[in-house]
Order: sequence, then C-alpha cells, then structure tokens
Amino acid sequence: MNYQKEELESKNLDHLGIIAGIIDEIGIGEKLNEIFLIDSREKVNTGEVVKAIILNGLGFVSRPLYLFSQFFEDKAIEHLLGSGIKAEDLNDDKIGRVMDKLYKYGLTKLFLTIALEVVKKYGVSTKYSHLDSTSLHLHGKYNNYPNNLEKESGISRVNPIIITQAYSRDHRPDLKQCILDLIVSSDGDIPLFFRGASGNESDKAVFAQILVEYEKQIDFESIMVADSALYSESNLKLMSNMKWISRVPLSIKKAKNLVKAFTSKELKPSDIKGYSYQESKVSYGGIEQRWLLVESAERKKADLKKLTQKIQEEFLKISNQLVKLAQEEFEQESLAELKIQELVAKLKYHKISDLEITERLNKRQTGVYKLGGKVIEDQELISQNQNSCGRFILATNILKTTELESREILRIYKEQQSTERGFRFIKDPLFFADSLFVKNPERIETMMMLMALSLLVYNLGQRQLRTSLKTRKATVKNQLNKSTESPTLRWIFQCFQGIHFLITQGIYRILNLTEERCRILQFLPTACQKYYLLS
Repeated sequence: MNYQKEELESKNLDHLGIIAGIIDEIGIGEKLNEIFLIDSREKVNTGEVVKAIILNGLGFVSRPLYLFSQFFEDKAIEHLLGSGIKAEDLNDDKIGRVMDKLYKYGLTKLFLTIALEVVKKYGVSTKYSHLDSTSLHLHGKYNNYPNNLEKESGISRVNPIIITQAYSRDHRPDLKQCILDLIVSSDGDIPLFFRGASGNESDKAVFAQILVEYEKQIDFESIMVADSALYSESNLKLMSNMKWISRVPLSIKKAKNLVKAFTSKELKPSDIKGYSYQESKVSYGGIEQRWLLVESAERKKADLKKLTQKIQEEFLKISNQLVKLAQEEFEQESLAELKIQELVAKLKYHKISDLEITERLNKRQTGVYKLGGKVIEDQELISQNQNSCGRFILATNILKTTELESREILRIYKEQQSTERGFRFIKDPLFFADSLFVKNPERIETMMMLMALSLLVYNLGQRQLRTSLKTRKATVKNQLNKSTESPTLRWIFQCFQGIHFLITQGIYRILNLTEERCRILQFLPTACQKYYLLS
C-alpha cells in the first residue's frame, strides 16, 4: 500500500496571540516604522523586533534576552510577526542594533509618543498622574563614570546613566543599580511617562523637575500625585503652576505638631472604610495649601503594637544604664548631673523619678557623689505618641473643595499604588527584569523602556478586558472558579496555555480553542481574535 506523507507542523501559540493583538491594536509597530522607516534590505524591521521583545517579555518564561531566538523556536513566529520571519532572524546583533536605534532617538520621547496616542485612542482618563520610582539591581561591572559629570544638572543628561551602588530599595547593597521613573494614570494603571536614571539619583532632587518636564510635553491638564519625596520648599516653588497632591514628610515641624493636635474622636469618618480625617489650611514654603490629617485604623493598630515594643525596649535599656551609673563614683556633683542629663536626653517614652545625687565617702575616705533614681513611663509623651500612631498628612495646593473634596484627596493618594503595582510587575521573576545583563548603560536604559512598554501593553489589555466585561454586564471565572468582572490579564494568559497553531498541507488550524476560550476572546480587541482565526 502507498501512504502519502502528510506535512504537519505544530507550534505553540498559548496567550501570545492576545499580546500580539493588543500590540497591533495600539499600533506600536506602525508608529515605530513610521519614525525609523523600513529598510527593504531588512528581514525584520524595527516594529517587528520591538513586538518580538514584548512577546518575549510577556511570555512569562523567565528567559534572559540572550536566549531570545530560542524563545521563538517552538512558537508560531510567522503567524505572530509576519511571513518569512524565522527565529534565527532575531539574533543578538539584530536586537542590539534596534536597541541602539531606539536609544539614539530618545527613550523618554519615544515612550511618551506611544503613550499619548494610547490616551487619545482609548479615552484613558488623565485627570490624575501618579509619579514614583524604583531601583533595578544588576550583575556585572559597569565602569561608566563620565569625566564631565559635573556639567550635568537636573534631569537633563548628555551622558548615559551611571550604574552604581547606592541605597538599595531591594535590600541588595552588594549590587549596582539603576533607577526607573514612571508616571501612571489612575485609570487602568496606564504608564504615561518613562525615564531611566542613574543608580545614585535622589527622588527628592528630581521629582519636581520630572513633573515640570512631563507637563511641558502633554496637551492636557493633570493633577500630579507623588509621595513625600516631592514635598519640599524648593520643589513646591518649582511646581507653582501645577496642581498637585503629595504626602507631607513628618520631619517637618508643622507636620509633627499636626499629627498630635487632634484626638481620634475629633477626626471625621471617611467614606473609605477604616479611615478618618481632619482638614487644615496651612501655608508652607510661601504656598497656601490644604493639609489632610489622615488616620488609618489598621495602621494605627500595627503602630501601637510597635510602640508598645519600643517602650518596653527603652525601659530595659535605660534601667540597665541607670544601674551602671548608680555604681559609678563622681568626683564632682556637676559631673553626676551631666551624666544624668545625657541619659534623660535619650528618653522618648520615660523619665527619671526619685533622682538623688548624694555625697559620701568612698573606701579611700575621699568625698564622692553617687546617683540614684528609677525609670518610670512618661504618660504625657506616651499619650502623644499613641495619638500619632497610624497617621499621615496629605497636602494639595487646590484650595477649593468644590474642585477637589477632602475625601477625594485620600482616595486619589491611595491610587498611588498604581505605580507600585507596575513596579511589582516589572520586578516579577517571571518577567525579564532579571535579565538586565546587557553590557553597556545605553542598552540597560533601553531595556528599561521596553519593560515599561510591555507594562503599557499588559495594563491596557487588562483595562480593555475589564471595561468590556462591565459594559456588557458579563463575567469570567477567576482562579477560585468564581465569577468576576475584574480578572487579571495574567490569569487570562494562564487560561490560554496549551493552545497550538497547526499547519497541515498549507491549511491553518488552532488546536484546543475551547468554547470558554472563544468566549473570553469576545471581550478582547478584535485584533486578538484574528490570531486565533476567529475573524
């Protein structure tokens, strides 16, 4: 019998079709090719390379970029990127050349161009812009200190970023690091602005300048939101033409006094469960503003527990020191008084009671002075500290409550977590943040921009999915098999594992595309559906 050999080729597709569809929907490839133009001699153009990098980054396989082509060996690469593109076309040299091209154009400018188009196309609310920064640690040696570093000021930079050791937010002081600054919309956590910075840069020194630069480049008004690194006299003056919300450092004397000024009963309950507040008008740095004293019940409980521990620790420490002092002999009464003053100066929660300085003869029949006393709790100081527990202060230069209500200040500041969520995503070991292995600072900064671009793709896809579900009053099953209209896109990605792209005798088919998976795709952009041959 003669059997005709059937040509079969099966490639993994999984959730990559969703990512590719979102990238297409945004138009990232088209925008990049419009900027950098297409060279007919290239097998893979700039837009396709960047699309491949995002697919790799959101593939959640924890592979560094130097294994890039291997990532695509078992994937439906032509289906995802374009006819004729092979895994070997995405080699180190090609990726490196594209990264150098992106860097030369200007990473912040490039990212902002794409982000602003996303804002317009998808109607992303930009009423509030949240600024924060994080550090990314690196392995290897980076001896890149420029000779003319002193000529650079503010956030303007001619030289590449400096990879260096500095204060480590990741508790890795042994490693060098760089800084990633991000501004995110509270509407879907969409990244709006990216900036890479040197590892030793201080947030306090640059946050206001970043916001000034951001405001120059956007064509909409936005209320800037940031943590206490933004709040200083010089920064507030720099932002005199902006509207802002910031946390106030409790190191400021006015702030220290305010957290002690009200009892918990005097605070107004917030419509956010577990929070209460009191508003005051304050002038600081020559700028009139509203300060919102906020108390968190949950945080107060935790702070009180820590305070009790600190009180106990201080009692034991000072009691032991007082016992040792009581055994000492002082030649002069003034020396004994000086010692006890030094001890009292250290006290935060206690005071010395029944203090005595007595004169007596020692064994050599010489007149000496001895100390005596006991440590007791200073109830007034302890009450003040207890009253301050669980409290923080938010400030804004928007004076009219009709424009910004007190309760809205707290709600918006709590959404500062949107940038923190983005940083957690980027630092996830399943993402390629740990692959910051590239040899020079320019490519490291470019890598950070591409990570931020991946975050934009992910968060926009998640926003679109949730919006579609709510609009159509529909739900999907979450990890606990319960219905939800707010699933994470990562969970949706997991739901699409095991999908294959099959080519048999020139005919394309999708394997394992269940009815539930088809239903989920209905809530995602049409561009996603085409990769699963549904449109």
